[in-house]
Amino acid sequence: MATIKVMQNGPYRVEGDDVKVVDWNGAEYPVSKRPIFLCRCGASTTKPFCDGTHSRVGFKAAEAAVPGSADKPAQP
Repeated sequence: MATIKVMQNGPYRVEGDDVKVVDWNGAEYPVSKRPIFLCRCGASTTKPFCDGTHSRVGFKAAEAAVPGSADKPAQP
């Protein structure tokens, strides 16, 4: 099973041995170490992976788990 943790003002931390990172064409990114850290600030030079740039650019995120909230489908 995979676990994705939203790091405060940082990347997504992805844990699990059965996790693959795949691009939009279906090509798999090589992953040499675990856990995997995925960029969410948009400034990483190693996208989709985090390179720590969020610290230098002052990335601030507003996300936090809210009791009672639920995943909703995207609206077209």
